[in-house]
Amino acid sequence: MQRTMFARLAERPRADVLIIGGGINGLATLRDLAMQGVDVALVERADFAGGASAASSHMIHGGIRYLENGEFRLVHEAVTERNSLLQTAPHYVRPLATTIPIFSTFSGVLSAPLRFLRHGAGRRTERGAVLIKIGLEIYDSFSRGGGRIRRHAFHGRRKSLRILPQLNPAVKYTATYDDASLREPERLAQDVLRDALAVDADHVRAANYVAAVGVESGTVVLEDLETGERVPFSASVVINASGPWTDLTNAELGDPSRRMGGTKGSHIVLDHPQLRDATAGREIFFEHRDGRIVLIYPLHDRVLVGTTDLEHDMSEPAVCTEEEVDYFIDLIAHVFPGIRVDRSHIVYRYSGVRPLPGHGDLAPGFVSRDYRIDAAPLHGDAATTVLSLVGGKWTTFRASAEALTDRALETLGRPRARSTRGVPFGGGAGYPRTRVAWDAWVAEHRGALSDDEAVRYLARYGTVAADYLAAIAADADDRALVTLPDFHSAELRHLARSEHVEHLDDVLMRRTNLAFTGRATTDAVTEIAQTIAPVLGWDSERLVHEIDRARTRIHAADPTWVPVTTG
Repeated sequence: MQRTMFARLAERPRADVLIIGGGINGLATLRDLAMQGVDVALVERADFAGGASAASSHMIHGGIRYLENGEFRLVHEAVTERNSLLQTAPHYVRPLATTIPIFSTFSGVLSAPLRFLRHGAGRRTERGAVLIKIGLEIYDSFSRGGGRIRRHAFHGRRKSLRILPQLNPAVKYTATYDDASLREPERLAQDVLRDALAVDADHVRAANYVAAVGVESGTVVLEDLETGERVPFSASVVINASGPWTDLTNAELGDPSRRMGGTKGSHIVLDHPQLRDATAGREIFFEHRDGRIVLIYPLHDRVLVGTTDLEHDMSEPAVCTEEEVDYFIDLIAHVFPGIRVDRSHIVYRYSGVRPLPGHGDLAPGFVSRDYRIDAAPLHGDAATTVLSLVGGKWTTFRASAEALTDRALETLGRPRARSTRGVPFGGGAGYPRTRVAWDAWVAEHRGALSDDEAVRYLARYGTVAADYLAAIAADADDRALVTLPDFHSAELRHLARSEHVEHLDDVLMRRTNLAFTGRATTDAVTEIAQTIAPVLGWDSERLVHEIDRARTRIHAADPTWVPVTTG
């Protein structure tokens, strides 16, 4: 299927807009431009949403800590987009109670204004209850109109320990407010891509494993990284949405730039029921001893712990180091001192680079999380404009795509045809909101499966699950997998056919959460590979290659990964 996608670019090597970068910001821009009727193409040198978009903290949040940086515009936009996503992507974005443990009352009140004015310079001082209370009052004022978003609540030590008995007994207060979780970021990215391609199959194209590798005679040279085939591709507007690789992409386009200064953020995923239960189903969001804001977050029957904020050289791969793991274990002990955590509990670790602007000597925690769009002519063709997105995050992806689309439309001399505000994403369209509607949807679509199985598919894919359930019903060879009984063979074959799968690791790491949750065992990897091989035309040699590649990729993300057998 992938080679077909590149062939469509080669057959008609031109478009009004060419987007380089298939992370969430590039995909959302593709969707927005498609909805405006623009002839648009997108290329991604790896897999869709396989870079920075795959290394998130799985949060859609307003960014309360950005208030300390004075980024009020960003906070307002972020809470507005968060509230909207709760309505437009309810299958993957859901409210999440977030609790801040607080260990002092007045700390930071005097130093906070200096931190703001000096942008992080000077000694870190713990944020106390008074400072956090002021911040949450401001945050609540931005969050009005959220519907399902509640105002914050403050509790003293006694009630805090009654709600969270495992919490450090030295806690003086807790503050709890609502933000939102993003349960399946890579799957939401697939929904965005699906929406875009569904608008106009002739004038909206996208290909993964295709890179922009240079400029010749005023056209961008695209290379299929699977076959080595190249094609010159012309466009009136080129959008560089390659995230932390923006400068490297511009260098390929003949215009070396120094716009980016991304910082590395790592996470670990733990299989630790005691720690999961200790969170009481909420995110624990707090300031560690070094002033870094960190989190402990129950997700998919696991616990996600993150994140670091370290300078990073984009010429080097981003990996979660042993020192970072030590840091995570230490921060857990700081909040839940009675719970033992060690490396044996880790089922996955991952790391990515935030697409932040260059920041000189500014402390990483005070680098702006806002975004901007820089324009320059394409090398060798002044008539083609290159728009580079600097910054961007999951929470504001629709808004940043809107800004990019507006700039592209302005350059093309075209008006905006419609807004993307309030338009549901993929499986969020028609998602049942009541128990009655939920039961009716299941009864209509479950086929021969049980109600519980159909519910699982609705939770996994949103209303797009109807296509998966239909594929299961139509496949005479369908069966539940031996290694993963909650997955069906027809489901995986449908996924491989319809979701731009080129490699086995695409399935394990981005179309499902199997690697993330530590369920990609040796037996499971082999069974999934054998299941999708006929759909993708893999012979026995390719099958062995894909299994080896998948194991290598998972190990590269998590050097401690051991390919254990199922059982």
